[in-house]
Amino acid sequence: MPYPIANYVTCANFSDPYKNFLVAITKVTKPRHYHEAVKDPQWREAMAAEIQALEKTDTWILQDLPPRKKPISYEWVYRVKYNSNGIVQRFKACLVIRGDHQIEGFDHNETFALVTKMASVRCFLSIAVSKGRELHELDVNNAFLHGDLDEEVYMTLSPGFTCSTPGKVCRLQKSLYRRRQSPQQWLAKLSSQLRKYGFTHSYADYSLFTYRKGDIFMALLVYVDDIVLASNDPHASSEFKAYLHKCML
Repeated sequence: MPYPIANYVTCANFSDPYKNFLVAITKVTKPRHYHEAVKDPQWREAMAAEIQALEKTDTWILQDLPPRKKPISYEWVYRVKYNSNGIVQRFKACLVIRGDHQIEGFDHNETFALVTKMASVRCFLSIAVSKGRELHELDVNNAFLHGDLDEEVYMTLSPGFTCSTPGKVCRLQKSLYRRRQSPQQWLAKLSSQLRKYGFTHSYADYSLFTYRKGDIFMALLVYVDDIVLASNDPHASSEFKAYLHKCML
């Protein structure tokens, strides 16, 4: 190689804890396919937890495939989450639908994903810091991510599923990751719950929600399925997060 990257990139200035972290996160190899993951008990446990979460929220029902309908295939996505010290926090498996196989006008209509402007993010954070607001990043679980469906969508059964009657498919009642309509439906579900709590949707930036009650003020910024909350009252923040958690159950 005429220009080896080692001549231009070095880890010499990294701190020892960060070097240890880099070494730790390269030890675990993520599988790319189901037939690889199923050989490892940790990944099998992660897939079982994902299926249980989806079934708990009634994401699908099993039924026969109607005439002239074609089921969409699925895909497993595997991630390893680490603590700051590089120790594995958990193995995460996510069942996603092959949205690239969907046909516009046949199994999906309008699509929309809420993406915050970077100018809004910078402004939101700078104001929160200057006013001494608490900042929280909210981790939204399956119940909100999988919004209710308006269309008929069918998905093939994943390996490992057993059904007493052959030929059954999953009719989705809620969205799955990578489905073209998922971001739009997740936003609709989140927005309705926020308005019910008392938040106001901003007309200046559709990704911004604000809440004011007496001296309590909270602002919430949404980026696809990530949420940042700024608040001037720790107790109000805790109550609001508990409300979101209750809505997700």
